[in-house]
Amino acid sequence: MCGRFVLTTPGQALAAHFDAWAGNLVFAPRYNIAPTQQVVAVRVEQQRRRLVMLRWGLIPAWARDPAIGNRMINARAETAAEKPSFRSALARRRCIVPASGFYEWKRDGVRKQPWYLHAPDEAPLAIAALWDTWSGPDSAVTESCALLTTAANVTVFAIHDRMPVLLSPQDYGRWLDPRIDDPRALESLLAPAPEEALSAYRVSAAVGNAAHDDPRNIEALGDSRDRAVSPLAVRPGPHNH
Repeated sequence: MCGRFVLTTPGQALAAHFDAWAGNLVFAPRYNIAPTQQVVAVRVEQQRRRLVMLRWGLIPAWARDPAIGNRMINARAETAAEKPSFRSALARRRCIVPASGFYEWKRDGVRKQPWYLHAPDEAPLAIAALWDTWSGPDSAVTESCALLTTAANVTVFAIHDRMPVLLSPQDYGRWLDPRIDDPRALESLLAPAPEEALSAYRVSAAVGNAAHDDPRNIEALGDSRDRAVSPLAVRPGPHNH
């Protein structure tokens, strides 16, 4: 499951990282991106990588009611090729959703504690995603996406049993290649990320409110002992105050 994430990397820096054209796309730093909102994505258009904006929550082209997209924020990598909502997109409409990090909630007794997960070097994460185009009865067009998830690695499993599919830079081209239309050729990319790919630390429960979009969302709570779920699982975060 991935239900909230962060993107603070400027557009031109993202374009450089993904070797993509940003055009006139401008977006502000976001610290609490939630489903149904617009997200930045990288996809291939006319043989060129481009940064575009997509609605988070995939609406299949065949859907009668766009509200179905509210439940389609994630797609399980293990079954996406079999699901009517995702199989066509997995074969023909793949994209990457960049993130600076993402939130996950760990059950702590009767409450759930949010954690922030990010690359130790603060590099952008590349979440494998699928997109589709839906045309409404008024001819309005909505382009939307879903994030692919897989089983958690050891780092994330200390918090949650699922994690986003994270692509390595050397795999961007393969994932976005429109010539690949057989999902079996992409299975090796849908595995859990290496343990060293992520660090994590506890953050304020304020992130549970999607309206709370503030840099303080990614400030660490407590000391380094509080942030360590286990010696093998979660490393201290960079925001030590």
